[in-house]
Amino acid sequence: MTFLSTGTLSNEYEDFAKPVRDFARNVVAPVAAKHDAEHSFPYEVVAGMAEMGLFGLPFPEEYGGMGGDYFALCLALEELGKVDQSVAVTLEAGVSLGAMPVYRFGTEAQRQEWLPLLTSGQALAAFGLTEAGGGTDAGATKTTAKLDGDHWIINGSKQFITNSGTDITRLVTVTAVSGGPGDSREISSILVPVPPPGFPAEPAYNKVGWNASDTHPLTFQDVRVPAENLLGERGRGYANFLRILDEGRVALAALSTGAAQGCVDECVKYAKERTTFGQPIARRQAIEFKIARMEARAHGARAAYYDAAALMLTGKPFKKQAAIAKLIASEAAMDNARDATQIHGGYGFMNEYTVARHYRDSKILEIGEGTTEVQLMLIARQLGL
Repeated sequence: MTFLSTGTLSNEYEDFAKPVRDFARNVVAPVAAKHDAEHSFPYEVVAGMAEMGLFGLPFPEEYGGMGGDYFALCLALEELGKVDQSVAVTLEAGVSLGAMPVYRFGTEAQRQEWLPLLTSGQALAAFGLTEAGGGTDAGATKTTAKLDGDHWIINGSKQFITNSGTDITRLVTVTAVSGGPGDSREISSILVPVPPPGFPAEPAYNKVGWNASDTHPLTFQDVRVPAENLLGERGRGYANFLRILDEGRVALAALSTGAAQGCVDECVKYAKERTTFGQPIARRQAIEFKIARMEARAHGARAAYYDAAALMLTGKPFKKQAAIAKLIASEAAMDNARDATQIHGGYGFMNEYTVARHYRDSKILEIGEGTTEVQLMLIARQLGL
């Protein structure tokens, strides 16, 4: 496959997307406002996604996966993102940041130990990368891992780690300085089973949005894990998570596209129902044009992530296209959320309305897994600037 578009999707992809769309509308949407208001993790929704096999989509059947591909995951994220970004990011992080590093870089023993558990959705894994002084500058990692005999001793802290404190979290992959002075220091990735002694998940953040997703700071105090928990080659942790982030940006672009499209769908419905001066506001050109522009943004975002996904599936370089997709889609989500709130008027300011949640949720799409500025930097570098 070298090309993906809405007009050329195979029946296989179409048949897959429909039940996910139905699940999003009939299972996710009805409880989204409740979990958002309560800041509660939607365990019953996650169980439903696990039953559908969504956590195992891009993994081989030999590891408990569905034998699908990353584009199928993206289609699922778009459908879920239309109604609840918290649920969508729980799946996105669980797959692309949690299980995928084990699949990409783990030993066969590590894959056999962890992947069946993670691909089944019975457990979640997290990726501990960001630190208080090193978000965009991941090379500024201060967390350390020192080899003591046949164990690593880990000390440090991480910030903003998704899926790190749920009742079903069983694994955190931690990036840490494992040796070398100054610029020559090495960064490695290490698997930390949950819960080990000396590794508490701190209280959850009080966030602006994504209130039903699980996000915690993590602290490591002399946490000991076996030496064989090293993930990939020693000193290759930095390079390995850059590959993971490239893939994750395509997934997050799909989620963002869903959010942008969800805002369109809500506005089309509302504009036909809401009347002013005896007519539905859908007949007002100002509203028509605003919604039309929102649809154009969503369409452009979808085309961008389809292109990046097509390159990824064929094994071609896709770093630039992933950055472009993430940039376009996250901005489309934020812009559409703002316009949707304006179209809904006062109702758009009420938290129980989907567009209000999108307004609060969408901002982080321009920050997480690489800020807008990072995407621009990556694109410029790929152009040779």
